[in-house]
Amino acid sequence: MADRPPSEIARETLKQLTARRLPPTPDNYLALYDEISGTRSPQPFPEGPLHHILRVLPGQTPAQKRLLGQFERAVNNKDWTSLQSVLVGYANLGLNPAAAAATPVETAADAPGTANPGVLPDEFAQMLARLIDNTMPALGEDDARVIEMAEKLIAFLKEPAPPISTVQLMLGNFTYRLSFATEDQAAIRSSLLELLHMVFENIAVLSVEDRWLHGQAEALMAASTPPLTLRRLDDVQRRLKDVIFKQTEAKARTVEAQEQMKDMLATFIERLAKITASSTTYQGTMARCADLIGKANTLEEIAPVLQEVMTATRSMALDSRVAHDELHDLRERTEAKRAEVARLQEELDRASAQARHDPLTGSLNRKGLDEAMEREIARARRLGSPLCLALLDVDNFKTINDRLGHSGGDAALVHLAQVTREVMRPQDLLARYGGEEFVLVLPDTPAESGVAAMTRLQRELTTRFFLQGSEKVLITFSAGVAQLHDSEDSADAIRRADQAMYLAKRSGKNRVMAA
Repeated sequence: MADRPPSEIARETLKQLTARRLPPTPDNYLALYDEISGTRSPQPFPEGPLHHILRVLPGQTPAQKRLLGQFERAVNNKDWTSLQSVLVGYANLGLNPAAAAATPVETAADAPGTANPGVLPDEFAQMLARLIDNTMPALGEDDARVIEMAEKLIAFLKEPAPPISTVQLMLGNFTYRLSFATEDQAAIRSSLLELLHMVFENIAVLSVEDRWLHGQAEALMAASTPPLTLRRLDDVQRRLKDVIFKQTEAKARTVEAQEQMKDMLATFIERLAKITASSTTYQGTMARCADLIGKANTLEEIAPVLQEVMTATRSMALDSRVAHDELHDLRERTEAKRAEVARLQEELDRASAQARHDPLTGSLNRKGLDEAMEREIARARRLGSPLCLALLDVDNFKTINDRLGHSGGDAALVHLAQVTREVMRPQDLLARYGGEEFVLVLPDTPAESGVAAMTRLQRELTTRFFLQGSEKVLITFSAGVAQLHDSEDSADAIRRADQAMYLAKRSGKNRVMAA
């Protein structure tokens, strides 16, 4: 019946009123209309009766006056949820005689330091409002209902003395809806990461013959593996920009080289065709002249034939010399183009060496350190948080190199970097600054904590021997720690840390000094 036109339902309703001999009142008409249509009409908001109730409700204590104001706003806004909360508030006042007995506005109810039962403290309400407001950007704008509920809840929390019962009801509804929104966001993030991995895997498969591009694709897959942080995402973004730039550059240069090679090949084929045609003509001339010579009986008859042979031979020799010069030039251009392609590959290999990570230890190189420092300094000054730099130098590294060889020394540096990454926090950044020098960037860390962190790293290294064959090698380092000042840049802080590191060296090595 719900699909019938409203006009037909209205006529049937009037017929039923007459057939059942019911008075044609609005209530009878509405009841029959709902019965025939099979739906339930929304009940009108009883604004008038509620205003009558508003006039007779008590409003002498501050709590009652506050609830009366909320009652009036709920009626004017036709908001059943707020109205229900106000009635719950009145019920709580009735169950709490001490709150109901609070009389004039100037007395204990408003006295400084006096808690109002059933009312959320203003400071807590403001903190809760800020928490909800700061949570919303992470959810995006996909769920309009969550945004609407959050805005209403924030507005209610910013009102003076919001009742706990209302906050509890609204917060319960909001968190229930929020749970669905967060599940959706988590599923979206997981799907996007899977798609990103598929793209990187495809790049790696397609670029198997390009060492630089293949290596960058593998690094992108590793960097985009959860758990993700803003720093790791920033690294993914920078690496992807490098890949796109180098891929575009390589593709353009490769296409250009291919086109030039095609042009040279076409020229080569054209010259071969001309040589073949000239050779065929020359052979035909030689055959005809030989036939004429065979038929000649006198010298006079042979002379013009010999002249023609000489002319054709000179022409053939000239064509051959021109063709030889052109082919020689073509060979030189081909060699030049081959050298250019090789140079392009060398440039890509150099670009790989100039990437942001040290190929031996996997830590940041100088370029990566500069970019990380620029980012961390901006973050520290924006948030007003401390930032520390630690410069460490491996003790007696020349002795290690002499005893174990260069490969053993490289393996010792790899061991140091690996232990450092395992011991330090995920947000701490390790960079290879020189041969056996490393820099650690320690966000949100004052100087004292930085010294303690480096001392802890030293202790860990003494418990994790570096094994070279059957020999156990103890690796130690001396370090200087500098906290970034407001007026200095990364170079100044590293210089101070370097001075403190040399002071630690002179003090007996395997020490940490604050700058």
